[in-house]
Amino acid sequence: MNGTSEQQPFRQGDRGRGDMSFDDAYQEFLERYPSYRRTESLDALRAHEYRRLDEEGQVYLDYTGGSLYGVSQVERHRQWLDSGVFGNPHSVSPASSATTEHVERARRHVLDFFHADPDEYAAIFTANASGALKLVGESYPFAPGGRFLLTFDNHNSVNGIREFAKAKGAEVDYAPLVAPELRLDRKRLDSLFENADAARANLFAYPAQSNFTGVKHPLELVTRAKAKGWDVLLDVAAFVPTSRLDLSAVRPDFVTVSFYKMFGYPTGVGALLVRRTALAKLQRPWFAGGTVNFVSVQGQAHVLSKSEAGFEDGTLNYLAIPAVEIGLRHIEAIGIDTIGERVKCLTAWTIEQLLALRHGNGRAMVRIYGPITTECRGGTVTLNLYDPEGHLLDWRKIEELAKGQKLSFRTGCFCNPGAGEMAEGLSEDDMQTAAREGDAMNLGTFLGLLKTRGHKSAGSVRISFGLVSNFRDAWRFLEFVGSFRDQSRLAVGEVTFDVDDCRMMRDAT
Repeated sequence: MNGTSEQQPFRQGDRGRGDMSFDDAYQEFLERYPSYRRTESLDALRAHEYRRLDEEGQVYLDYTGGSLYGVSQVERHRQWLDSGVFGNPHSVSPASSATTEHVERARRHVLDFFHADPDEYAAIFTANASGALKLVGESYPFAPGGRFLLTFDNHNSVNGIREFAKAKGAEVDYAPLVAPELRLDRKRLDSLFENADAARANLFAYPAQSNFTGVKHPLELVTRAKAKGWDVLLDVAAFVPTSRLDLSAVRPDFVTVSFYKMFGYPTGVGALLVRRTALAKLQRPWFAGGTVNFVSVQGQAHVLSKSEAGFEDGTLNYLAIPAVEIGLRHIEAIGIDTIGERVKCLTAWTIEQLLALRHGNGRAMVRIYGPITTECRGGTVTLNLYDPEGHLLDWRKIEELAKGQKLSFRTGCFCNPGAGEMAEGLSEDDMQTAAREGDAMNLGTFLGLLKTRGHKSAGSVRISFGLVSNFRDAWRFLEFVGSFRDQSRLAVGEVTFDVDDCRMMRDAT
């Protein structure tokens, strides 16, 4: 492969699965997944644009948390910043006009990338997908008699919309998942679709791809739900980094995206793509700088700006937004289908190898949550490790040990409590018991509580492949997991830090 990272000497030991060397395993992998060869352009890209990975011996497996940026993206953005004088766009001065031109060009490119007709869709820039979701939640016309329906495996930023719905008197329902693959219970979902009163505002929200299991839910649900009287919110944050979204073929009312999850840079910019017919329904509960055509203090009145301007609060991140166009062009040059094919091959092989891992006594070392094939699933693999006696190894300890091996992945519940509850077999009573603790409840207390309730647990390990993942990344992770073979829970040891919530903040000293 002409000097790519796949051919470099394997510096951390060349035995992973049994007696098979890295080279032998790689050749076997290529024989089983020959389409991987068609993605070789990504190896050249990695060697040039992302060489810091291999120079530092880093294995990055957290693409669902955030993608990585290429050096050319940053350089092109720097060149743009150095090419002119760019000021706050809320003016017609030369500096302001120059900025406005580039912001609007990026807006058009976002719509073009997703094949969204600008006569049908508006692109509203936000801080991230969560900001886009909050815009929908606070502005959607929930009311008594209306409904908010969402799937169990939504991200917390979607779950949070239920608070707006309940506050306005709407009914809230969850569509469950079916174990072990944790796909949607389609029969139950269809029955919930029938509950919509067409004379009321009804919103159905689901992820195109679960950030917990990697399950890709059918995009056809958009059309099915709309035919039953629902507006549809499609969260594509975990889907679009490796899959094609064509809004000329599937037409949800609201689409939410974080660009850093697609191409790493810039952070702090996301978007709400909204059908103009749905935009007209939204009722903003407040106004801010830049969102009004008229406002009076003495008259205590205001007129909200039309279209996207009424929803882009304050001053946009106008120096970062042009980098979105650079990032989209970066992905277009690579090819989203190329990225998707590589991720599919690596995911399939990794799942197979994880399921094959056994302790000396024959017990499985790993449990995977969600599908164990690549059919209708992405490159996210969530799992837990077990010792030879079947005891769960603390996922916090796993991450702690991985740090010493320069492995980056994610642990916890990934802001997706519904999927986690289903995966771990937690009951409604378990969760209500925890909720009754009120402000005293945090992650540590919750884990302690679950131990008293049948030695249950919550949390897991999540790896995710993406833009420039390669076989060596998968191999290194398998070698790490294999190091726990025949290691008892006591031998692995206890975690040496505690976490109160989902933010791991440590003293810098």
